[in-house]
Amino acid sequence: MSRSVNQVTLLGRLTRDPELRQTPNGASVASFSLALNRSWKDNNSGEWKEETDFIDCVAWGPLAERLEKMVKRGQRLLVTGRLSQRSWEQDGQKRNKIEVVVGDMTLIEAAGEAGDSSFGGGSSSDDGVQSSPSDDVVVEEVGSEEIDLDSIPF
Repeated sequence: MSRSVNQVTLLGRLTRDPELRQTPNGASVASFSLALNRSWKDNNSGEWKEETDFIDCVAWGPLAERLEKMVKRGQRLLVTGRLSQRSWEQDGQKRNKIEVVVGDMTLIEAAGEAGDSSFGGGSSSDDGVQSSPSDDVVVEEVGSEEIDLDSIPF
């Protein structure tokens, strides 16, 4: 039997406050969008270029409720989940949308501060916030010399 992998990890900024709704059977669902920036050096001009992608995301259940309460537009989020495609008909035309179904999320930067708190679909404490051990983060001094980006092999 052949297996597939459907796993997504994104780090970006929230483009708007999450929108929390309830399905007819009472399930909570939060929709939001992440802005993902990337830069590259144009081979022809030698100039650095920037591009932003906007990715729609959806979270379900208790994660959706915590998300709506804890994050706001502009905050940096690390999101893990899977891609999902939805289809529907609108005004006689068939529509499709691919979005990330969020399974876990880490708040990288709270509004106005650099913080790190994690919350998601996995195990959590009573208030729904997972603690990330700070001892597994290693910060190493690299000196004050400027890094030549052209010398990086990738």
